[in-house]
Amino acid sequence: MAKPNEPLVTHIYTADPSAHVFEGKIYIYPSHDLDHEKQSNDNGDQYDMEDYHVLSLEDTDAPCVDHGEALHLRDIPWAKQQLWAPDAAYKNETYYLFFPARDQNDVFRIGVATSASPAGPFTPEPDYIPGSFSIDPAVLVDDDNNAYMYFGGLWGGQLEKWQTGEFLPDAEGPDPSAPALGPRVAKLSDDMLTFAEPPKEISIVDEEGSPIAASDEDRRYFEGPWVHKHNGNYYLSYSTGSTHYIVYAMSDKPEGPYVYKGKILTPVIGWTTHHSIVQFKEKWYLFYHDSSLSGGADNKRSVKYTELKYNEDGTIQTIDPYGN
Repeated sequence: MAKPNEPLVTHIYTADPSAHVFEGKIYIYPSHDLDHEKQSNDNGDQYDMEDYHVLSLEDTDAPCVDHGEALHLRDIPWAKQQLWAPDAAYKNETYYLFFPARDQNDVFRIGVATSASPAGPFTPEPDYIPGSFSIDPAVLVDDDNNAYMYFGGLWGGQLEKWQTGEFLPDAEGPDPSAPALGPRVAKLSDDMLTFAEPPKEISIVDEEGSPIAASDEDRRYFEGPWVHKHNGNYYLSYSTGSTHYIVYAMSDKPEGPYVYKGKILTPVIGWTTHHSIVQFKEKWYLFYHDSSLSGGADNKRSVKYTELKYNEDGTIQTIDPYGN
C-alpha cells in the first residue's frame, strides 16, 4: 500500500513526479532513473533516462500501479538523449505528455506526445515544440481553459544560455547582485501542441517588490517549476537547486509577477529535489523524490508523497520529509 514518505514503487527508480487527478485517480508522471554508470557533474550527465512509466493510485492508501512504458526515446524522432522531468495535462478529450530531451545538437527542447488514456502509451509529435528550450515543463490548464507551460532549469538545464533569446553555448548566469533568472511561461495554443505566444520570463520578487538576487540561493529559482491554484491564488513552487529547498511564491495572475513566501520542503537525501502539488478529494498532497532507497545515489531516486497543509492566510506549512 502507498504510505506517506515511503517510496511509491521499489521495482524501478523514479524521480521528478508530476501528479494529477484524472478519471478519479491520482496519476503520477515521473522520470525513470536507470542503472547507467555515468560521471556525476553539474551538467547532469548522470541523469541518462530513456523512457517514461506512468504510475497511478486509486486512493492515497491504495497500492501504486505501474502502467509500464508509456514512451521511449527510440520513438521520438527529434530526441537524442536524456528524457528528463515530464508533465501531463488533459484538454480536448486528449491526454498530453510534455517532456524535455536533448535534440541532435545537444540542445534541450520540449516535446509533446498524446494519448486517449492517462496511462498511455503516448504517441510523440515528430518534432519538438517550436520555440521551446531548456527543461522541466509543467502545464496548468486554468479554470478558463487557457493552458500555460512553465519551464526552465539552470546549469544542465541550459537556461543561462538563452538570456538573449538565442542559444549561446558559452553564456553564463547573471552577476550575483543582479536579479536571478526566472522560469519561463508560455501560453499554449488550443491544440496544446505549440506556443500561442513567445515564452516570457517570470519575475519573482520579495515582499517589498525587489527581485530575488542571483546570489540568494535560498530563494532564487533553479529548476522544477510547478504552478497550482488554491482559493483564487496562483502558487509557483520550485527547487532552489544548490541549497536543496522546495520554495514557493504567490500571485493573482498565472504569469506573475510572483511574491516569494517561504519554504515548502526541507532538503531530502540526494542532490536534486523536484515536486508537484495536487488536490485529491478534500486534501492537498506534495509529491517529491529522494535517494533513500538507493542509499543516496543521486541518479537513483524514488517518488514519495505527503500531505500538504495551508495556513488560514493561504501560506503553506513547511514540511520536514523525515519528521525530525
